[in-house]
Amino acid sequence: MLGVVFTLLAAASFGLSNASVRRAVLTGTVTQAVVVSMPIGLVMFAAAALATGQLDLLGEFSRDAYLLLAAAGLVHFLFGRYCNYRSIEAMGANLSAPLQQWSFFVALALAIVFLAEVLTVLRIAGIVLMFVGPAMIFAGQRAGRAPKPAPVPRPAGAAASPVPAFTPRIVEGYVFGILSCLGYGTSPVLVRAGLEGSGAALAGGTVSYGAAMVVILAFLATRGARRQVGAIDRTSLRWFLVNSVTVCISQMFLYAALALAPVTVVQPIMRFSTVFRTLFSWMLNREHESFEPNVLWAIAISIVGALALTIDAGWVVRMLDAPPWLAQTLLWRWP
Repeated sequence: MLGVVFTLLAAASFGLSNASVRRAVLTGTVTQAVVVSMPIGLVMFAAAALATGQLDLLGEFSRDAYLLLAAAGLVHFLFGRYCNYRSIEAMGANLSAPLQQWSFFVALALAIVFLAEVLTVLRIAGIVLMFVGPAMIFAGQRAGRAPKPAPVPRPAGAAASPVPAFTPRIVEGYVFGILSCLGYGTSPVLVRAGLEGSGAALAGGTVSYGAAMVVILAFLATRGARRQVGAIDRTSLRWFLVNSVTVCISQMFLYAALALAPVTVVQPIMRFSTVFRTLFSWMLNREHESFEPNVLWAIAISIVGALALTIDAGWVVRMLDAPPWLAQTLLWRWP
């Protein structure tokens, strides 16, 4: 039960972090967002591990655990995060949301290949729905129905302020969105394997952030990188800090959840981060996001698809008291 609670908190804070980074990259860059988030995440994880006594557990990890946790940090905090932020920058948090459901598809594919998982009728239906959601947005764009931001009500008598036109770059957003799913879909498997049921979530997160920070320090050794980071303006910095703190809190809850519950429980619940992302986007970025009905329908369909991937067919048969023909269909497995 505690693992479920931690996962819900992770989903909520991850949704807020995506909405805040959307606001930040309106005036800043994705590289700046990633660089700022890394040292803050490392300090927060290390401080939390120290406060809870988990920092002493670093010496108890095996060499393989260190390698797995470090790989998770590189795959998730660097590759996945950068690609996710590029997707959000290109087409907004809402338009990129349906694609983020594909990270669970990646995790399922890995489980089928390496962990002898199987495909069922429900999982196949879920995969189809997860492709339908993004396809709805892409088809609308190809037909000339470019998503537009929702109008923001202004107080009576208030002067209209110029708002930058929101023109989503769909192809760029989709490419980086799919790439981010490869990182986000792979990292939970690595984290779960690295923690090995130890419960040392904060210590494991410190290792992951530490590995990613080494790469950031190497990047900052170049003059161009330092110049780019030094050019952050005050407005962008404020939102970068909000994003850095919220995404780190999300990772703390996620690592804690993965230390207590299996990936097959944690990953489905994390799909609800899309709901939180949409809510926070409405509060923070109404002028820079799309809330058209086809976009919201695409988000809803992709969430249903992700959930269908996780439902146990036997449970559905029992709940529906399914007739033999339906039970046989739902219980079909491959391979």
